[in-house]
Amino acid sequence: MTEQTTGTVPAVVGVLGGGRMGAGIAHAFLTSGSTVTVVERDEVSARAARERVEKDVAASLKRGKIGGELADWSARLTVSVDRDAFAGCDLVVEAVPEDMQLKIDSLTDVERCLGTDAWLATNTSSLSVDVLAGYLQRPERFCGLHYFNPVPASKLVEIVIGERTSNELEDLTARWVRGLGKTPVVVRDAPGFASSRLGVAIALEAIRMVEEGVATPEDIDNAMVLGYKFPMGPLALTDIVGLDVRLGIAEYLEGQLGERFAPPQLMRDMVVRGELGRKAGKGFFDYDG
Repeated sequence: MTEQTTGTVPAVVGVLGGGRMGAGIAHAFLTSGSTVTVVERDEVSARAARERVEKDVAASLKRGKIGGELADWSARLTVSVDRDAFAGCDLVVEAVPEDMQLKIDSLTDVERCLGTDAWLATNTSSLSVDVLAGYLQRPERFCGLHYFNPVPASKLVEIVIGERTSNELEDLTARWVRGLGKTPVVVRDAPGFASSRLGVAIALEAIRMVEEGVATPEDIDNAMVLGYKFPMGPLALTDIVGLDVRLGIAEYLEGQLGERFAPPQLMRDMVVRGELGRKAGKGFFDYDG
């Protein structure tokens, strides 16, 4: 193992999954001083992951958030298709899609590759950290680190503490999050935690209002932005997160907390039509061009 921390972030960080969220997490640690390894499922995905991270780093350089040259930052980034590349990491953050079995399989496989003094975290936005920990050999070294899109701009990380998460890890995660220039919010494991539970509840009600013809998406979002000082309306945010992602979270919360989280039929219909939000070019708003 390398020295445990560089400043206040782990010296060597791994990220499983290099999609939009995983690339953002990798960027956050890389530009805060960590050496980062991203592991993807195949070579095509690995190349795309490197491009995402380097694009974010280039944007940070352009804005003057960091100094140096892109080549120097890229030299501290490894992208692989082999999970054994995580050997020697101080921390690995899993950032695969929000599917319980996929996360169980991914976390147990990654844990096998890690040293006994490494830490492991999941980026889940709603799934139970305690359930996931039940499949691990070292649950005391595991917690939730819930990042928000877009990670480079977001100032929040929700730290989810399970029943068996050690006090040491709880303290470390808060230091790491501050080291990333973000604010930690610590919650105990519960369905939807704090952020997803509240955020999805507001979004579902906004979708029901569109479904019932109460107001247009533009006017609903303007009401929350101008009237309640939201930085962004709940429907625009749903487009950024992805309607498919929020549908999955809502279905999980409905199963855990009851029908108040039942997804509106409009939401289901939009997902079937492929109107998933910004990534698809259309959701509650149009993004073509």
